[in-house]
Amino acid sequence: MSLPAHAWAAWSPCSTGCVAHAADRVPAARVARRAAVFGRAVLGALVSGRRIAEPETLRARAATLLDSLGVRLEVAGGGTLSATGARTITGTTGTTRAAGPTATTGTTGTLIVANHISWLDIIALLSMEPVVMLAKREIAGWPLIGPVVTRAGTLYIDRDSLRELPATVREMAARLRDGQSVMAFPQGITWCAGTGGSFRRATFQAALDAGAPVRPVTLDYVQHGAPTTVAAFVGEDDFGRSLRRVIRADGLTVRVNVHRPLWPMPDVDDRRRVAARAQAAVCGGRLPLHHGVAALGLARRATRRAPLGPAAESGR
Repeated sequence: MSLPAHAWAAWSPCSTGCVAHAADRVPAARVARRAAVFGRAVLGALVSGRRIAEPETLRARAATLLDSLGVRLEVAGGGTLSATGARTITGTTGTTRAAGPTATTGTTGTLIVANHISWLDIIALLSMEPVVMLAKREIAGWPLIGPVVTRAGTLYIDRDSLRELPATVREMAARLRDGQSVMAFPQGITWCAGTGGSFRRATFQAALDAGAPVRPVTLDYVQHGAPTTVAAFVGEDDFGRSLRRVIRADGLTVRVNVHRPLWPMPDVDDRRRVAARAQAAVCGGRLPLHHGVAALGLARRATRRAPLGPAAESGR
């Protein structure tokens, strides 16, 4: 477990020790098939070139990548991430605010915010709706996925640079004003079960500046219905190792719960308040699952290693 480089940097206690399968691994033959299909899917996305930034192409390619890995998608609360009819009106003080579907002026995009567990989060959400993603700069250098994500029009952020943050917020606000929805992970770092850490407030300033609504989204991963950390991309994990783990996972499902949009009012709300409301919606009042799910995985591994005594054998 590494400590944050700066006092203001996002930090998570999660490490690769948290990561575990909650079900048996798939047979080697199926692993080989998945790897081959995933490779073809990535190649197809790369061959698309700049066309992958086209909304329907991006959505289709993301869905194909998810399917090639054997990952199912379950959506609750509606299949649209953007708040339909999101509009802005100008108040008496000259500020703009998100006004909801009944307003009559100025359509904006939606700031979509979710808890962050895995690189699969991005693929799953893009398979639902082709929005602009805000992601850490390191993703651009990943093999296979990096070039695809970059060509899709992703906005990158340097998590170690405070100087770049205002420019990033301005760019997000500009995209929102232009009617583009932007997806961000305000925890600023991945957690093995997604509900830990505090939401960073800077992201929400973009919604306030643009007068855009905020859509909270909750992500969970299960294997055959049981909570799992197998998809988590945490600590010192690398993309190749994480990819191999996902390909070997049996019955893996990403569950996406789309919550009702928030309509911030600049005259009343500030970014701290909006961030707190969004986090309450995403986490739903749940305690962080970090320790519970990790302990479940460790117990499962310990059970596999422990020799069975006569009493256990007779109880099978």
